[in-house]
Amino acid sequence: MAYKITDECISCGACEDECKNGAISEGEDIYVIDPNKCTECVGWFDSPQCAEVCPVEASIPDPDHEESRDQLLEKWKKLHPSETPEVT
Repeated sequence: MAYKITDECISCGACEDECKNGAISEGEDIYVIDPNKCTECVGWFDSPQCAEVCPVEASIPDPDHEESRDQLLEKWKKLHPSETPEVT
């Protein structure tokens, strides 16, 4: 499942630099995650880095975008066709 950023976001930007998929961008009031690019860091890391670095725990799983680990890895492969996954 993709992650989302809640209204608890303090717009510090820590999460944006951590996202290797480019799924996080600055929204009007808070940062936002594009669910079409979010792979929960599958392919890159063992855990979602946005959640790891968020100082206010505003990055959480999005129940509206549930996906299996295999689906997330397939999405990652489409986003990075020339890469080899670091973590599967």
